[in-house]
Amino acid sequence: MEKYCATSDVKCTVGANLSPQSAGLTSNALPEVQMSIKPSNSQTVVSTNNVLLRTSVETNKDTKDTPHWYALRTTYGREKKAYAYLTSKNVVAFYPTLKGIKIVDGKRITIEESRIPNIFFAYGTEDELKSFVYDNVNLPYLRFYYRHTHVGNKIVKVPLVVPDNQMNSLKIICAADSDDIIASTEEVEKFKSGQKVRITEGKFAGVTGIVARYQSQQRVGIVIDGLLTVCTAYVPSAFIEDT
Repeated sequence: MEKYCATSDVKCTVGANLSPQSAGLTSNALPEVQMSIKPSNSQTVVSTNNVLLRTSVETNKDTKDTPHWYALRTTYGREKKAYAYLTSKNVVAFYPTLKGIKIVDGKRITIEESRIPNIFFAYGTEDELKSFVYDNVNLPYLRFYYRHTHVGNKIVKVPLVVPDNQMNSLKIICAADSDDIIASTEEVEKFKSGQKVRITEGKFAGVTGIVARYQSQQRVGIVIDGLLTVCTAYVPSAFIEDT
């Protein structure tokens, strides 16, 4: 399923040091996130905007001790509430939003909604963020977004780490004011492998990803493993350089 986005507003809060809170030792499994980019209200005129690039982050003993960007998920659309709680504790977080127009009593009202329902991103070590993810008192609805990896004959759930270059590209794409950005909760094969490029000019300057022709236009896209695929609107070849 694909969606389109026009205007956007991105929240990214940079705090000082992470300040973990006391956490519970147990966690209840949350239902899988239903990724629906566009709200279903038929009176809401909204467009979408999101991200894509794929990377495999190897699990090793240093990963848990090194700060990374992690994808976090919530239930029942409470990502904004969880985001506000984490940032109040000086956690660095990124909450992509979009603006739309809702008709109320015949009047057009600007509203702000989550660009990726139930999902936002936080920066820290795995153990630091666990103190929030396993805080069943204040955040019982918050969990890591997991990817599944093979360890020997077993399949192990590993918190999804989003590389810095993907986060930077995601922020740029979400902030761009463009009507033809494409976001999909499915993997788009064209952007999983191919020529890696950097956009050097225009509203998408700074985005790095795979260049491909998609829906009759040249675009640059990224695939966040197991979570999301996003690509820019049309980008001229003169704005692209190989990496």
